[in-house]
Amino acid sequence: MRRPEFENKIRKPAELSQWLATLPRPLVFTNGVFDILHRGHVTYLARARALGASLLVALNGDASVKRLGKGSDRPLNRLEDRLALVAALEPVSAVTWFDEETPEALIAACKPEVLVKGGDWPVERIVGGAGVIARGGRVTSIPFEHERSTTDLLRRIRGS
Repeated sequence: MRRPEFENKIRKPAELSQWLATLPRPLVFTNGVFDILHRGHVTYLARARALGASLLVALNGDASVKRLGKGSDRPLNRLEDRLALVAALEPVSAVTWFDEETPEALIAACKPEVLVKGGDWPVERIVGGAGVIARGGRVTSIPFEHERSTTDLLRRIRGS
């Protein structure tokens, strides 16, 4: 059986030079865990995609998520599942991952014209922003339209 078309959007970071040139510019870059997708995530990704010709989403690898301090049981969904879910979203052009503490090296390698994070990130704290600005790009913090969070959702599910 043929794999679903959306899985072609999943790209290995080690093969960056091979696939990055296939993404139309201006390139928008964002990153995050995207553990349990919710309305806040998909609205955010749609807004991010509207800022350029393509959207590259970089997911924290499983070990990277554990180091973020979101809880010992996080991520709930393994990287391969999170990659598939994000790749299946219409606004996403490509999805990859990073295992480091931050995506700074990946951002520098991709050279996006636009770097975005959600509204809880002030522009001056967005990792990789200085390099994007130095290359003439822009850094944007997209305001939340729907106050949602995976951590809050898990708290409700667990009844705590």
